[in-house]
Amino acid sequence: MKITVIGTGYVGLVSGACFAEVGIHVVCVDVDQKKIEGLKKGIMPIYEPGLEEIVKRNYASGRLEFTTDLGAAIQGSEVAFIAVGTPPGEDGSADLKYVLAVADEIGNTMSDYIVVATKSTVPVTTGEKVRAAIKAALEKRNSDLPFAVASNPEFLKEGAAVEDFMKPDRIVIGVDDERAEEMMKRLYKPFQLNGDRIIFMDIPSAEMTKYTANAMLATKISFMNDIANLCELVGANANMVRKGIGSDPRIGTKFIYPGVGYGGSCFPKDVKAIIKTGKQYGYDLKVLQAVEDVNDAQKHVLVKKIKAHFGEDLSGMTFAIWGLSFKPNTDDLREAPAIVIIDELIAAGAKVKAYDPIAMKEAQHIYIGDKITYARDAYDACVDADALLLVTEWSEFRIPSWEALGKLLTNKVIFDGRNIYDKKYLEELEFVHYGIGV
Repeated sequence: MKITVIGTGYVGLVSGACFAEVGIHVVCVDVDQKKIEGLKKGIMPIYEPGLEEIVKRNYASGRLEFTTDLGAAIQGSEVAFIAVGTPPGEDGSADLKYVLAVADEIGNTMSDYIVVATKSTVPVTTGEKVRAAIKAALEKRNSDLPFAVASNPEFLKEGAAVEDFMKPDRIVIGVDDERAEEMMKRLYKPFQLNGDRIIFMDIPSAEMTKYTANAMLATKISFMNDIANLCELVGANANMVRKGIGSDPRIGTKFIYPGVGYGGSCFPKDVKAIIKTGKQYGYDLKVLQAVEDVNDAQKHVLVKKIKAHFGEDLSGMTFAIWGLSFKPNTDDLREAPAIVIIDELIAAGAKVKAYDPIAMKEAQHIYIGDKITYARDAYDACVDADALLLVTEWSEFRIPSWEALGKLLTNKVIFDGRNIYDKKYLEELEFVHYGIGV
């Protein structure tokens, strides 16, 4: 079986590599010639645990190819996945220009029946727009070639994407064509040998499922951050509250950790997009608007604590920051809380020394020149710093040498943006500890 994946970003590259891993012939397409040439040499455009090994292995075997020629790639392909970006527009809506441009090119170059499936996160009705774009392109060619459109949203967690794809908890597929349904069943059979995980539905429902899932997870995060802020005011401990409610199976323990807000490529964009979709249909999603508002405010909480401790004017002060990516095990800085925090510190006159195990190279595209200092390691970031800010909970930050930090820091002050440190223990070591909701 041969398939084409258009777009070699986070979703496209992981999907293409994992399909190739189970023996499918995959051609990955991208307009970025430099990226394609890099992939042929084993140079990854993103960091994702386990991905590099799979890409190199399957490229060497010939099961995985990379090209910029979409027309050639789809010849003989039974399924073409659209996995290009859908960046938010100024009004928060998803920009579909790249998706529809791919659909148009498929219509201009296809030569046989093909299932065109959207992997990109797209709003409801996108399937019909893709269908219309392909049909219009075929009509210009005076062609009546048959094709089908499907929606196959991804549910990959950055940092665990390969495992999520290879061992999915569910596979959602929206179709309205029996032939397409059988083809998608055959494609995904290797991923469900231990049980049927495919959920077939209509295309609009599949498109809505992706947004709803991300919106629900974002809601849990903002809800807990809202409660954590109240906990501080009333003298409660958000960590204890989290354990108390997390033991309820109706709520669960995931996504209820207080912190400095969510970021990344999915939650911020998708919450904005579903709010915009509601407005387009005359409906205000008030809960999700509150989710977004709480998250935007939460990214400022740590600096408020810093100013409450040191004063509004931070001129001449230096702050060590551990963690830049929006979450561990990724180099993704999109909507990362660290960016908001760093910008606020710089605006208040402070200097920043940052360390992240993976994301510093990406950060250098944002903070060019000497705007911030990049440390060699976690301890180097703390040399003569007035305080330490834990922003991303990478595993190497979990049990540092407090004795060493006490000697390196000018002030023994910790701003724990992820609540990973024991406040009582640190106070016994004469550190001042500020957490979230504690």
